[in-house]
Amino acid sequence: MRSSRSPARPERLRAGILFTLAAGLVAALFSVPQSAGAADILLSQGKTATASSTENAVFTAAAAVDGDPGTRWSSAFADPQWIQIDLGQSATINQVVLSWEGAFARAFQVQTSSNGSDWTPIYSTTTGAGGEQTLNVTGSGRYVRMYGTERATQWGYSLWEFKVFGTTGGDPDPGPGSKLLSYNKTGVASTQQHDSNCWECTPARAFDLDPASRWATATDSGWVDPGWIYVDLGATAQIDKVVLQWDPASAKSYEIQVSNDAVNWSRIYGTTAGPGFKETLNITGTGRYVRMYGTQRNTPYGYSLWAFDVYGTGGAPNTPPTPPADPADPPVTLVWSDEFNGPAGAKPDAAKWTIDPGTGPNNELEYYTNNNNASMDGGGNLVMEARKEVTPGSTCPIDPLTGSGTCQYTSHRMNTGNKFHTTYGKIEARVKIPKGAGLWPAFWMMGADFLTGRPWPYNGEIDILEVLGKDVKTAYSTVHAPAYNGGGGIGGSYTLPNGADFSDDFHTWAATWNSKGIVYTLDGRTVFTIDKAQVEATRGPWVFDHPFYIIFNLAVGGDWPGPPNASTPFPARMLVDYVRVYK
Repeated sequence: MRSSRSPARPERLRAGILFTLAAGLVAALFSVPQSAGAADILLSQGKTATASSTENAVFTAAAAVDGDPGTRWSSAFADPQWIQIDLGQSATINQVVLSWEGAFARAFQVQTSSNGSDWTPIYSTTTGAGGEQTLNVTGSGRYVRMYGTERATQWGYSLWEFKVFGTTGGDPDPGPGSKLLSYNKTGVASTQQHDSNCWECTPARAFDLDPASRWATATDSGWVDPGWIYVDLGATAQIDKVVLQWDPASAKSYEIQVSNDAVNWSRIYGTTAGPGFKETLNITGTGRYVRMYGTQRNTPYGYSLWAFDVYGTGGAPNTPPTPPADPADPPVTLVWSDEFNGPAGAKPDAAKWTIDPGTGPNNELEYYTNNNNASMDGGGNLVMEARKEVTPGSTCPIDPLTGSGTCQYTSHRMNTGNKFHTTYGKIEARVKIPKGAGLWPAFWMMGADFLTGRPWPYNGEIDILEVLGKDVKTAYSTVHAPAYNGGGGIGGSYTLPNGADFSDDFHTWAATWNSKGIVYTLDGRTVFTIDKAQVEATRGPWVFDHPFYIIFNLAVGGDWPGPPNASTPFPARMLVDYVRVYK
């Protein structure tokens, strides 16, 4: 279901989306050092980098933030020289890692800036020794710069990697005694949407602490100004903070107003340049009712809020649910695993896995059998096998090779949906993927509320490993949510050192996931980082703070990989050495 604002986006549903509900199963931002601390995120990878100069067109500034230890930035052979990173938003910075090439800086500073013009040093040395320097620093800013003033060699300044760790966004601490006052309180709005694009998008949805539900103004009366929504706090309250999580259908001009009778309103905040997405307003006011009164929209669509949270003292607050506990940092306690150490021919452990037979989504061409295509190899691996094998009576999209609409391939899909769930932790698997056009191996997770009827993508999806058999030198990790999904999901692609082929050997994919975001690693190397605060500030709500379950499947064909061809090898095998979950 999509919204009050736009036609439905194209969706790239993962295989498990169509898990057999009826059958009861019903189920940035990228290489190496560890993060600086519990809540610290690699902020710099993939961000915009610029420099005072480059040695030539090969050694660009971007190469220092691409996560590839085999590429580098190199400057002209002169002093001073600098390279800076735009983090995209203000951040608290507590660690910088500089991986120097032989051309390193003897004297340099690490500086921060809020505007890219005025710089403050947070580290300074005149005795730089090169190599890999891990600098524990304290600072904040949107821009971070290495400013070199003396070279150690006759050459320029050159960095293999320039990494910045820290945190972004986050809500300021509330005042003493301040608490959430609006949770599950009564809401009233100018209009509300209730159609196929936004089902039951009532005012209550903005106050339910469910990041996947929202209020939106109605379409049947047109997307008009003004549009408003208010909450009855149940009693007079002293308000000190309001947090708005907007859909892209947001207000450019709006006021926050308070009232004691829901008739006479007083303004306590106003703007004519609302940026949308997440806005945290530290404001002061008193009243029983709090209203967002929008007078100009940022888009042609209406007004829509995923969350309208009011904080302060007084009122008649309901106690909100306790947030899930973060895992240890790093997560080291093994809480669930399957080592696949059964004898040759043994099937996946029924106590841990639910087999998910049937056809796949995404216009895939396989038919998932009821455990016929998976078994142990006796060497410590689960073998998931895709075969060129007709399933009589089945229906699939037309196979280009045979012209048949009967499924021409079989494969395997299984999940822990009704066996094991986890909120947060390190979810890791050692996998060897197959090679060949049309093959699509995956290791991923779905929000467990899918099992109780919440449709994708409202339940959330965390893809840890996806590789297309036609290009086994690139892997993908992605998340999908109501505000970013399908082709608009938030993800990254990455490669092996020296452009190696993923199908040549086993590799270990992991997602370390907590209340601040997700860090994806490949063979222990950070390849992609998703910061919750950054997502909320730029894309929409974060829907990954609830239980998820694990899925493995080997698809054949589909919208993304395309169909197999005459050269695709069958049977094709995806091997899983182990899967482990740590907290």
